[in-house]
Amino acid sequence: MKKIIAVLLLIVVGFQVQAQKNQTINVITYNVRYSTEKDGIHAWNKRKDNVKALVKFHDTDILCAQEALAEQYDAILENSDFEAVGAGRDDGKRKGEFSPIFYNKKRFAKKDGGVFWLSQTPNVPSKGWDAMFNRVCTWVRLYDKLNKKEFLVFNTHYDHVGVQARIESAKLIKQKIQEIAPKLPVIYTGDLNVTPETDAIATIKSFLSDSKEISIEPPYGPEGTFNGFDFNSPLKDRIDYIFVNKGFKVQKYGVLTDSKDQKYFSDHMPVLAKLLF
Repeated sequence: MKKIIAVLLLIVVGFQVQAQKNQTINVITYNVRYSTEKDGIHAWNKRKDNVKALVKFHDTDILCAQEALAEQYDAILENSDFEAVGAGRDDGKRKGEFSPIFYNKKRFAKKDGGVFWLSQTPNVPSKGWDAMFNRVCTWVRLYDKLNKKEFLVFNTHYDHVGVQARIESAKLIKQKIQEIAPKLPVIYTGDLNVTPETDAIATIKSFLSDSKEISIEPPYGPEGTFNGFDFNSPLKDRIDYIFVNKGFKVQKYGVLTDSKDQKYFSDHMPVLAKLLF
């Protein structure tokens, strides 16, 4: 009996050591809806505290946001453990929507990062193909102090009108990821404004995996990620994604339906993935 107990203890300790060596990274992608008073009861100043509370409650290590204006970017950073990479899409500074990446500064150290535009001239503020607006992709190279590993995160928001722009944006993203991170683990997130069966998604899936499809545990929550501030939305349209390369395993995937007083905190649902190296 003593030998059996000793063996069991060794197994338990072994699992604990392995878990400590490979701690999960909690990633959320979240279109937070740009700040406009036209939203009335759903205006940013009425929901920003709920957005921040949601992010904190789910122990978010990395938050990839879309549609964040400068005031929203600042609000998410305020009184948090986050640092961030991002720039306004209209001038590369503070004007227009950001697609920022927030990361826990206690856990991660930034090694490199930047922004490029989804266009034929990605190094300068610009609009590509048949897009209605300028669109950006933000990226950051991080060192994980717990797992002693480096990895990259890319975050973007495809155009909502230009079909060709979405297809070409996916091709550009693929090119940039392969240039910047040929050998490192990669996370790619965004509001891609397309459903899973489209060409734009097929391009991404040609070299990355959809976290929902490879989650070790069954996917949690509804299929769709867009609610339009309608609490009774059927949540059928899936347009927000988290992709990874072979450097990561996906322990869990879920579309979060957190709400308060029968109101969602944005017109999109946050998507959460728990990742392991």
